[in-house]
Amino acid sequence: MSFPSVRMRRLRRTSALRYIMNKVKLSPSDLIYPVFVDENAKAPIPIKSMPNCFRFPIDQVTNEVKQALEQDVKAVMLFGIPKTKDETGSSAFAEDGVVQQAIRKLKGEFGDELVIMADVCLCEYTGHGHCGKVKDGQLENDQTLEILQKVAVSQAQAGADIVAPSAMIDGQVKFIREALDDAGFDQVAIMAYSAKYASSFYGPFREAADSTPKFGTRKSYQMHYGNPDEALREIELDINEGADVVMVKPALAYLDIIHRAKEKFNAPLAAYNVSGEYSIVKAAAQNGWIDEKAVALEILTGIKRAGADLILTYFAKDVKTWLNQV
Repeated sequence: MSFPSVRMRRLRRTSALRYIMNKVKLSPSDLIYPVFVDENAKAPIPIKSMPNCFRFPIDQVTNEVKQALEQDVKAVMLFGIPKTKDETGSSAFAEDGVVQQAIRKLKGEFGDELVIMADVCLCEYTGHGHCGKVKDGQLENDQTLEILQKVAVSQAQAGADIVAPSAMIDGQVKFIREALDDAGFDQVAIMAYSAKYASSFYGPFREAADSTPKFGTRKSYQMHYGNPDEALREIELDINEGADVVMVKPALAYLDIIHRAKEKFNAPLAAYNVSGEYSIVKAAAQNGWIDEKAVALEILTGIKRAGADLILTYFAKDVKTWLNQV
């Protein structure tokens, strides 16, 4: 009887062997922690559809971010829930806006130890819940660009290191880059939500950010999941307009897009492990159907393996502890 001379299992025999042979290693430094800051809150408000996630009062955001830093997570993405909303989302660019206040607190507390990113969109700030100015039931692309410029500049003035336009408005990166440069913020980077799909995985986020559209959908400006080539065109446009980092959102159903983008473009690439992806894992774990730690690490490693350099994830604060337990 002839037994195999090549035994692939030799290099899987122990945990140490498996670790040194792994080509893709997840690290907390790969992660960006999304944080919801609520101008109306007096204490942390649990987000029902996202277990262990909260909306934080402005005066408590530093405590939350400190916990992330202690877990070696070096970057946060801020989303704001304002006191007042209007048709143009004017509180999104107010000097004393909720995100602007949070940025100043975080910058004053942590300085350059922390990378502060701020979402540039209007859905949390408009009464209608769409990502820009609306006229006759339709989103007005070019009028929205001017508002996004104001939002990005106000965030840069507050101390943001990176602004992240997520509205999927044509030309948003070009207009924001020009506005930042004209205002003297040429060193502030742009991370563009370049390939952002009109996804059913965003449901829990809309509860968290109070951003559900009051009419219609966002399908006329976010992408359809059946058109992968469109994503590459969007990413290329954003790079040409001056994006420093590009993003694919969501992640799990779009690993092929992440891979294709990394193969085609030599640019830093982020992926957003979105609220619905997080909540599915949480719900299944709470029912005892899966091991949350094992599944979350497998998902995050898979996103990185597909080509993502950075991953936005609500699991960010847990990863260091989980990795130490593997």
